[in-house]
Amino acid sequence: MSAFSFARSPYAAMIATAGLLTACASPGVAHVRQTSVFPVVNRISWGANSETLRQANALGLDRYLEQQLHPGPAHLPAQVQAQIDAMTISQRPVEQLEQDAEQRRRESQGMSDEQKQAARQAYQQDLNQLAREAATRSLLRDLYSPNQLQEQMTWFWMNHFNVHQGKHDLRAMIGDYEEHAIRPHALGKFRDLLAATAHHPAMLRYLDNEHNAANHINENYARELMELHTLGVDAGYSQRDVQELARVLTGVGIHHGDQVPRVRPRLQGQYVRQGLFEFNPNRHDYGDKQLLGRTIRGRGLAELDEALDLLSRQPATAHFISRKLAVFFVSDNPPPTLVERMAQAFLRSDGDVATTLRTMFDAPEFAQSLGHKFKDPVHYAVSAVRLAYEDKTILNAMPLLNALNRMGEPLYGRQTPDGYPMTQSAWDSAGQMTTRFDIAKAIGTGNTGLFRTEGRMPQERPAFPQLSNAMYYQTLQQTLGPATRKALDQATSPQEWNMLLLSSPEMMNR
Repeated sequence: MSAFSFARSPYAAMIATAGLLTACASPGVAHVRQTSVFPVVNRISWGANSETLRQANALGLDRYLEQQLHPGPAHLPAQVQAQIDAMTISQRPVEQLEQDAEQRRRESQGMSDEQKQAARQAYQQDLNQLAREAATRSLLRDLYSPNQLQEQMTWFWMNHFNVHQGKHDLRAMIGDYEEHAIRPHALGKFRDLLAATAHHPAMLRYLDNEHNAANHINENYARELMELHTLGVDAGYSQRDVQELARVLTGVGIHHGDQVPRVRPRLQGQYVRQGLFEFNPNRHDYGDKQLLGRTIRGRGLAELDEALDLLSRQPATAHFISRKLAVFFVSDNPPPTLVERMAQAFLRSDGDVATTLRTMFDAPEFAQSLGHKFKDPVHYAVSAVRLAYEDKTILNAMPLLNALNRMGEPLYGRQTPDGYPMTQSAWDSAGQMTTRFDIAKAIGTGNTGLFRTEGRMPQERPAFPQLSNAMYYQTLQQTLGPATRKALDQATSPQEWNMLLLSSPEMMNR
């Protein structure tokens, strides 16, 4: 039977008989003591495994949380680091990648129709390869980095400051966007994160700000900067505020090639170029602006810094970001009192993400929610692989990337700027559950392709994972409800047992 034909297999009937099929679409049934290490680690990581539990038990939960909130450099397994180091995105800067892609696109314009088609295909293949590398690097870190909270927050902010890789040549930029705009600030100051995204070519291209110029205003980025990145849609700002912020953003864009544009003599000192980022004063509106009741004096790129200061320190921003964090980590409908305490911590700490998270982690509402937060597809797939193969380095991330595509949450694949939803109703359909059962079977039987490199025979043929192990009997078993235990008792083989565990309702929640 194919690894992905579970829906019509006898296992589906077994799970339905045990009552698990219905349970997967309902809140988690695990009941764990609030003082237990496992549910906390399972929530703040991409999924608990024996190594993360060992670290947390050795440090104690409080020190483990502090280490996760304020991590040092991540030391990845040597085989994982070698895979990352071999990637083109690790060896060549984004400026060179983007310029090479643009050069190939321009060169095709003088070719015959047949040559153009071949050149376009090669161009698209090159961009696809860069995007695959970025996604593979992201997944490898999710699976193996000791800094699990930093990796979760990197994903969270990539989703919050979403850009779609399919637009133009963003596939050449997406890896750099994650590596340099998002990851370094994932647990730092929100203001720094906001500025890093506002200066990155991926964001400026995705939301069309490279076309925003005096007398030719494009409001796309200004609107999303207020509605999705900072204040939230219900913060009370006006269309006039959006227009004024768009004026602030005029001239902020991307530069190609080596030649500096011809800037008017009196403005030459204001021209800025940093990598692909460009501020072109020829395109800037130098009039004064009125943003959220404050006058921003027209003076060039410094206006953007003032606007970001203003937006990042608004109470509405503190509340909007805090609620989004609480939805991600606590509940689809987080208690308003929790969100308010987080917002106050955000304001007191000048937008420090780690401080805001610590307020949430220390809250009784967080402890009460453990085991009850439904996993989106990325959380489900990564947690299953972490549990099954923590002692083996995957050699091919494509099966995992394909699984995310099938579940509707491909990395960098959200076309709209709002990012993927983090609520259960978006991901608990019958079709979604069937796909998850398919994936559970593939992982549980070892039939995933994760250890098969392209173009060669597999470097190894790992046996199916041994999930009925010490961690299961010491920790996981205590979190399982009666229906899951009954289903596991009915398993007729270790592979079937693995599949039933990985497709249980407890594995659908964190």
